[in-house]
Amino acid sequence: MEDERGALVPDSATFARALDALKRDGSNILLVGEETEAAHETVCQRLFGPPERESVYRLQVSGEGTRVACESACHAPEANRLRTIEYSGLATEGGADSTVRGGPESPRELGIELVEAVDELAGAADGFEPAELRVCVDSLVPLCREYGIETVFRLLHLTTSRVDRARGMGHVHVPLARDHDVVSLIEPLFDAVVTVRSRDGIAEQRWSLRDPALSTDWLELSHPD
Repeated sequence: MEDERGALVPDSATFARALDALKRDGSNILLVGEETEAAHETVCQRLFGPPERESVYRLQVSGEGTRVACESACHAPEANRLRTIEYSGLATEGGADSTVRGGPESPRELGIELVEAVDELAGAADGFEPAELRVCVDSLVPLCREYGIETVFRLLHLTTSRVDRARGMGHVHVPLARDHDVVSLIEPLFDAVVTVRSRDGIAEQRWSLRDPALSTDWLELSHPD
């Protein structure tokens, strides 16, 4: 089977096995695409898991006023299953279902808080099962603009490594074009890139895994039930 560019695309069973391996072994996914907030949120909800799923431990990392997704996904049934870090230094008000950790003043401090938050969740879980930890960073663009790509690259390396060690699933929102320089520079840190777009009012996604043979064509993106 070939996609619209003439490249081979995997059959559904092969692709499903590849996704199962990402869940089993730990993975980090880069979400890209411009002016597609609804699509970003839909993919985010799928990767973060449904709020009612009690076996998932979540860490949400975001800047005040910079989110492109995850508004409705970042809820957990128990307070010890969700941590929230506001990297802008403006901590948001937390409800009974979250712990707000606000005020890191640099990417280095943010990295320290992120690792500590994962460690706390690991303690609450008494160790993670595969895919039990879910991490969302939303959005990365303001950090790149303020601190530069080299500093953000180091932060991402720390983040993705910690997620891998926990056999968790992390995803990072970068609402830029797939061929943007920032995307090209940080892509090697990720196991897959998911590009989202909207065509004629229909949200679509395309998965690009490290193995080019496991990349997909554009697929309609339905909202999770």
